[in-house]
Amino acid sequence: MSHRVRCAWAGHGKPHYEKYHDEEWGVPVHDDRKHFEMLILEGAQAGLTWETILKKREGYRRSFKNFDPVAVSGMTNDELESLLIDPSIIRNRLKVFSARKNAQIFLEIQKEYGSFDAYVWRFVDGKPIVNRPKGTGDLQALSTESDNLSRDLKKRGMSFIGSTIIYAYMQAIGMVDDHIADCFRAQQPAGIR
Repeated sequence: MSHRVRCAWAGHGKPHYEKYHDEEWGVPVHDDRKHFEMLILEGAQAGLTWETILKKREGYRRSFKNFDPVAVSGMTNDELESLLIDPSIIRNRLKVFSARKNAQIFLEIQKEYGSFDAYVWRFVDGKPIVNRPKGTGDLQALSTESDNLSRDLKKRGMSFIGSTIIYAYMQAIGMVDDHIADCFRAQQPAGIR
C-alpha cells in the first residue's frame, strides 16, 4: 500500500496515518456515534496535530465510553476530573469538560432532527462537496458551509467547534472530499473506498 500516491499530509511511512487516510478520510459517514466521535476528536485536536489525536484514539474511546453520546452526556464531574490525569488522552480541562456539554447538545439535535446525521448533512444539501486540489498548498481550512455549521452549533451551545475545526470534521466524515487530484483515493468512486 505504501507505493500508492497519497495526499502529502498522510504521513508516508506512518501506518496509522496511511490507514486513516486510505479507509476513513473523505468517506461519507451516516452513523451518529461516528459523527460524535469525530466531533470530539476534531475538537481535541485544536492547537495540536492530527497525528497526536490518532495515536490517542483508543484512549479516547475508553475514556469517553466508546463515544456513546448518551453515556458521555451523563458523565459526572468526578469522572471528568479523573480523565485529567489520564495520559491516554489530551488532558485539557476545557476540552474534557466540553465533551459532556457537546454530548447533551448532540442529543438535543438528534431529538429535533431524528438524527444528528440528518441535521449535519443539510449544510451540504445531502451530498459531499468534492474538491480536487492540486496539492496540499491548495487545501482550504474553512468554507461557507463550515462557517454556517460552526455558527449554528455555537448558537446551540457547543464548544471547540470553530469553523476550522468544523471544516476538518467535514473532511473527516466525507461532507467534503479534499483528496488531492493525483491521490489514489481521488480516482476511486466513493462507493468503493
